[in-house]
Amino acid sequence: MRFEHTLHFRPTIELKTPSFNRNVLFHPLPPRLNGNDMLVSYDNSWIWILLILCHSTHCFGQGETTPAPYDSIVYKTIGDVELRLHRHVPTNHQKSACRPAVVFFIGGGWKGGTPKQFEPHCQYLASRGMVALTAEYRVENRHGTTPFDAVRDAKSALRWIRKNAQQLGIDPQRIAAGGGSAGGHLAAATAMIKGFDVDQEEHQISCKPNALLLFNPVYDNGPGSYGHERIGDRYPEFSPLHNIQCGLPPTLVFFGTQDALVPLATIVKFDSTMKDFGNRCETHYFEGQGHGFFNKGRHDDKFYQQTVAKMDRFLVSLNWIK
Repeated sequence: MRFEHTLHFRPTIELKTPSFNRNVLFHPLPPRLNGNDMLVSYDNSWIWILLILCHSTHCFGQGETTPAPYDSIVYKTIGDVELRLHRHVPTNHQKSACRPAVVFFIGGGWKGGTPKQFEPHCQYLASRGMVALTAEYRVENRHGTTPFDAVRDAKSALRWIRKNAQQLGIDPQRIAAGGGSAGGHLAAATAMIKGFDVDQEEHQISCKPNALLLFNPVYDNGPGSYGHERIGDRYPEFSPLHNIQCGLPPTLVFFGTQDALVPLATIVKFDSTMKDFGNRCETHYFEGQGHGFFNKGRHDDKFYQQTVAKMDRFLVSLNWIK
């Protein structure tokens, strides 16, 4: 196990108080579909935003957060390729803290991407008392690998974090996996898909996360759906939508209703199937938004702020943060 403890400091984050316009805030219930028409019920979703803002003045009422200490750790080596976890921790974090943690997987179609995508989310969650990491994994453009290799790396990352939880100051029973697009697929895959384990790893250590944070995930890889041309006939063992079962971790999903890569019906089906199996699945729909709408730097950070607020509320409901 290699730890590289050179500490860096990232710039501070400024989270502006979200607008309370009822026309842009959405509650967890799916839209009602009627032919080509879609109605979105807003009900009392704005109340939840008010509650989280009042509850978390530390986050949203004070303007800026303290920059989180940061380091980089090698979690897996394949030949001459080193895969790293980029870790953000609360100020004065100690190994004895036993904090909740989250690892994010970047989007990029299993072809590319950068860990910086979820760096703002990690800084924010570190300011809330969590250990937050982004994981590198092998991608086609840099390593000539397949989506199957990406799943293997995602499972390796979860297993490595849980194995080294005490050294990292993490509670091994409170580790979330998150990600956007293909990264959302990988996060879901660590919880739902069997196989794709590396032979040399300790399989008695679970790679299943305790919660999921999914941002426009591509979790249907069947015929006609995203990635099927590369997955082919192996989609039943690869596609999270085709592997929903009882006992999955509580799941939070964000989705723009005008996503060009993932049909709205796929997200609605995933949500309803999860609930049919008795799992908690909280899906938030953002009308008129496309793929990647949630990223910091888009739309003047409007949807970044809204999704972070809802993510905060979800983690509070799990008693992971206060």
